[in-house]
Order: sequence, then C-alpha cells, then structure tokens
Amino acid sequence: MLLALSDGPKHGYAITADVAERTGIQLGPGTLYGSLAKLEQLGLIAPLPSEDRRRPYEITAPGVAALTDQLRRWSRIVETGRTRLSWA
Repeated sequence: MLLALSDGPKHGYAITADVAERTGIQLGPGTLYGSLAKLEQLGLIAPLPSEDRRRPYEITAPGVAALTDQLRRWSRIVETGRTRLSWA
C-alpha cells in the first residue's frame, strides 16, 4: 500500500486498483481499510481532506523511509534468489 501511494495521493479504490495491477492481489474492503487505519496509526500515511465521499491518503516522510527500507530488503532477497537459481 505504501508503494501504491509513493507516486501521489490516492483514495481507497485507486489504492486497491494499483495493488491489484502491480501484484495481482485483490484487497477486500476489510483488508484495505484495516491496513489504512494501521498505517495511519503508525504515522506512515496521512488522510487528506475528503473529495466528495472519497478520502484520499498520502505517504508521509516516515512512510517513505519505511518503504525505502523494505525495498532494500526485497532487493537483497531477489538477488539471493537469482544467485541461488543461477540467473544472470
């Protein structure tokens, strides 16, 4: 979800669509809004003023730092997998 917000604010449906497009994972409403609440509680995202009935969210500076750290870890995992499978 942080990756979905890394290119700008999005509301719930747009986050769900971005996650589905990038990962193939379809988030249900409970998972989506539960995760948004948790990320907001951790200070990794922040809500913006509502647009009609939609509430957009944006990634915060701590969220960018957390995403950057996670991407570094994933990169190491991918590299290890490639090495072990002898990919070039």
